[in-house]
Amino acid sequence: MPLFSYHCPTCDKDVELLMRLSDTPVCPTCGGTAMERLMSRVAPELKSPGLLKAARARAGREGHLSNFSRSERGG
Repeated sequence: MPLFSYHCPTCDKDVELLMRLSDTPVCPTCGGTAMERLMSRVAPELKSPGLLKAARARAGREGHLSNFSRSERGG
């Protein structure tokens, strides 16, 4: 299932939801169904070693270790 970005005009929150395109999005904050789908941003290719290192450091600080190898995760 793809990840879509939505804006809820009821509570003015932006959220990302993992759902099918045919599903109706529901705001996890207020339960509203008048969600507006946002244009997705394109992620830049991380060809620069400096950018890659910074992105991996940020992911590690935030606990997102899925892009690290098993040995890099410490387990």
